[in-house]
Amino acid sequence: MRPFSVGKLMEIRDLDDFLFRNEIGLDLDYTINGWDSLNVAFYMNVMGYAFDTLRNFNSTFDVMPSFVCQETSMNITTTVKDVILNDPYHEYGNYTLIGDDLFFQDVQVRIFKIDRDKDYEDAQFNKQVGTWTPTSKLTVMYGSLEVDVRSLNIFRVVTLIQPPFIQRTNDPNEPYEGYCIDLINMIKNEVNFTYTIYEVEDGSFGTMDDNGNWNGLIGALVSGSADIALAPLSVMAERENDVDFTVPYYDLVGTTILMKKADVEYSLFKFMKVLEWPVWLCIVGAYLFTSLLLWIFDKFSPYSFTNNRERYTNDVEKREFSLKECLWFCMTSLTPQGGGEAPKNISGRLVAATWWLFGFIIIASYTANLAAFLTVSRLEQPISSLDDLAKQYKIEYAPIKGSASETYFRRMAEIEETFYNMWKEMSLNESMSPRDRAKLAVWDYPVADKFTNMWRYMQESKLPPDMNAAVERVLSSVDGFAFIGDATEIKYAALTNCKLQQVGTEFSRKPYAIAVQSGHILKDEISSAILMLLNQRKLETLKEKWWTENPNKVSCPDSSDESDGISIQNIGGVFIVILAGIALSIVTLAFEYYYYKRQGKLAAKKKEELEMKQKCCYANKWKWTCDSSKWKWKWERKSCATFSNKTVNINISI
Repeated sequence: MRPFSVGKLMEIRDLDDFLFRNEIGLDLDYTINGWDSLNVAFYMNVMGYAFDTLRNFNSTFDVMPSFVCQETSMNITTTVKDVILNDPYHEYGNYTLIGDDLFFQDVQVRIFKIDRDKDYEDAQFNKQVGTWTPTSKLTVMYGSLEVDVRSLNIFRVVTLIQPPFIQRTNDPNEPYEGYCIDLINMIKNEVNFTYTIYEVEDGSFGTMDDNGNWNGLIGALVSGSADIALAPLSVMAERENDVDFTVPYYDLVGTTILMKKADVEYSLFKFMKVLEWPVWLCIVGAYLFTSLLLWIFDKFSPYSFTNNRERYTNDVEKREFSLKECLWFCMTSLTPQGGGEAPKNISGRLVAATWWLFGFIIIASYTANLAAFLTVSRLEQPISSLDDLAKQYKIEYAPIKGSASETYFRRMAEIEETFYNMWKEMSLNESMSPRDRAKLAVWDYPVADKFTNMWRYMQESKLPPDMNAAVERVLSSVDGFAFIGDATEIKYAALTNCKLQQVGTEFSRKPYAIAVQSGHILKDEISSAILMLLNQRKLETLKEKWWTENPNKVSCPDSSDESDGISIQNIGGVFIVILAGIALSIVTLAFEYYYYKRQGKLAAKKKEELEMKQKCCYANKWKWTCDSSKWKWKWERKSCATFSNKTVNINISI
């Protein structure tokens, strides 16, 4: 019977790691053994409740400028009972209230049957057969505590959630699905066994502390709480010392980096942002000033075409530089079409040449900066490898707590520390000759402290507890966060979220396999079934199902397409400029047409009036007019000076 940690907080493991990291355990000559964990957790809870109560108690008082030596009334509402009842998480179970002031901890005790066979010394067969708690009492799992565990054909499978290998469903009859679920069902049909599946309490793959105690999936196998660990579990030498692995069911998977994609700013008028607005205004001002200057020089220069037409009679091109023509000349001079004929006068040509030089420099600068401006956002990738992460301190990075990646960096840091201690002992060895000591001095420490610094920075950055927290941190971090983990989980995260990307190449590659208890009879049978599935190419079908045809897969724009050219999101404003120019030309055309028609009508009307005047003068006609003041008609003669078409066509109404 063993009190079992629920694994929600892992306070004891964190405390033990803190003691080891700060070398406190060496000074105190103290280590937290497995049988001490329950007591240590209890006293940590007691001290924690005491400090929480004092903290809440003190928060109800205001800071006084001086002490008042008289009795005051205090309304104290904070109690230790409230602090205990409001704490939902404990290392070894929640506290239950008895009566008014008495609490006890509802510790779960797991009952294991330890079966050993002298003919199979490697078969460390442990099997959980029941549980006991102070509240629910004894619960037997297989009918009796005396069951023959070696003859059981029902196995407990421990797993953890990591899509697409293991993921939850909404079906209570089949709560899990994924690559590994399909795999274990295929193996079950071949080996002929039944299983029950549950999630590991602490949600980790399993790491070993300095006392040799495992947690996570490996801890469940070592203790006997589970018979099979089904998950994307990496095969590591450290794990193989305490559990057995079947043949790999998945290819070599390395460790890589997950980062958020750089936010590319798309703008239809991005080509306008190449130059700042003050620069654009200065260019427009220079354009207007130069055009006005050309017009003034052409108007006052005695050698211009306007003032000296006789001199340029035989010239083919005769261009008069009015203000409108000067504006057009300066505008077209900035285009490949050119501005056309230059002014005749020398002063005007000097102004035009200066404008041409100015336009050449502006256009060349704009073209170069436009190309760089549209491509710099795609080329900018501050992190491209693990070495880039190690060389900077702005972007935080860390693996998941308790993962194989954490073990990798921890062990690499320990190896560097070990080699440094060996080098230091050799260098300080007084028995060595000065020549030999000088040879060792070539290694100028810290030459190889890469992983030591990275591991220290990871601890300062705080390791995320699970994959969801890691992805959320990658997406929401202000200065940036790089998650380091298995390539499969990173590829799946990028597969289901277009804002994420895999960075760098894989390193520390290891295969995935199913883990069983050391010496378990299922190892060979499961390995044979996996080999058969590999030969039948059924595992490739599973890859196709859960990766290529995954329903959670999203369609993301291919970043390689953007590197081939400029996207329409950035250059589309040019087409809008064309449409605006066409629309303006249509409006101008309508105005020209209306103006031309109106001028034609006015000209015809004037012509008609002139002809009518001429006829009237020659005919000297009489006409009836109405005197409105006397209400009578009179016959009078109009002279040609006052006669008009209106006096000829009279509408008489009474």
